[in-house]
Amino acid sequence: MSGDTNFLEIKEKFKNGNLDEKIRIYTTTQGLTVDQFKELLRMFPIQHLDKLEKAMA
Repeated sequence: MSGDTNFLEIKEKFKNGNLDEKIRIYTTTQGLTVDQFKELLRMFPIQHLDKLEKAMA
């Protein structure tokens, strides 16, 4: 259960973070499942996906 709790904390920080914080969390967080990454991606502002793509390159 601690993994779920940890993801909930990450998700809350992601939700409340500014664009740079969202990018940092998405690109530096390790140990998440594909579904968890997808869940974060659904909360990412779609108009800034290019910035996320550049950060991941």
